[in-house]
Amino acid sequence: MPDTSRPLRKLGFLTIGLFDPADPASGHESTLRIIELGEGLGFDSAWLRHRHLQFGISSPIAMMAAASQRTSRIELGTAVTPLGWENPLRLAEDLATVDLLAGGRINPGLSVGEPMHYHTVKHELYPDSSELEDFSYGRLNRFARLIAGEKVRDFSGRQGVVEEFSNRVEPHSAGLRDRLWYGAASRKSAVWAGANGFNLLSSSVIFPEADQEPDFARIQQSQIRAFREAAETSAQAHGQARVSQGLVVIPTDSASAGQREKYQRYVDERTPRTRAPQGARGMLFAADLIGTSDEIAEQLYAHAGFQEVDEVAFALPFSFDHEDYVQILTDIASKLGPSLGWTPAEVRRDPQ
Repeated sequence: MPDTSRPLRKLGFLTIGLFDPADPASGHESTLRIIELGEGLGFDSAWLRHRHLQFGISSPIAMMAAASQRTSRIELGTAVTPLGWENPLRLAEDLATVDLLAGGRINPGLSVGEPMHYHTVKHELYPDSSELEDFSYGRLNRFARLIAGEKVRDFSGRQGVVEEFSNRVEPHSAGLRDRLWYGAASRKSAVWAGANGFNLLSSSVIFPEADQEPDFARIQQSQIRAFREAAETSAQAHGQARVSQGLVVIPTDSASAGQREKYQRYVDERTPRTRAPQGARGMLFAADLIGTSDEIAEQLYAHAGFQEVDEVAFALPFSFDHEDYVQILTDIASKLGPSLGWTPAEVRRDPQ
């Protein structure tokens, strides 16, 4: 068995929330039920991927609002929201509102850069300013200032009989700024996140430096260390800088023979992309981890990236069925988590 002298402190999961376009309501309901199950199993957090013009969650804020009313303890996050699709001020209002509804449980994960396939959608997204939009880190810093409650304008006070105006984003949710995360895949972005007071989401995709050997685990480890070094010397640090790792794990302890066959087929189809750098930037994908919980735990303890963290948000496979996710989450909470030294959070309602 792996050495559990350094126990896993926080255990979360990440889902894309796929749905059938002919019946989208059922897919969204399935995701909410999975989050309820996660709370019942003692998970610390549930994270939602963000997908636009696809058959996955396009509005994680709405989903988190719904989930906040069906749960009482589990933290809810996005991994990640691409800020290029958003108006920072409006996004700050929405997230602060949901955080208040959730009792301070929201963890917004964000990224910057031009929206994916921008040329196909810019005429609808930014019809009058598509060539002028700033998709740099500056957009994210502006958002963070708004979340922190910094001044938006000089105008405030009463106008007329009942109209009262504020000079900051309202509602303001104290503490939300400390729970902002950045999804970094390169050393540059990891360092930027640390220097600018964000927590770090490190996933199953990374971009190596030109002089680095294509070893996913070692590169991820170096990025996490660079993040922490930047955070330690940053005047922008907000509390203790946190790091979460998000690999794909598929425990098979209680899986049926049919599920094991389906899971293995999924992993086999994705494995070739992990064997060599991909694309012009040499993108590296982590291998999916499949097997018994003890087998997966042994692989994680040998993983240089995992060795750097004490919290994770394991990614659920994209295209499985609801009952598959129930089996996987149950095995993670009851077998894999304890094998990593994790103790379930207080259970406040029974899993459905």
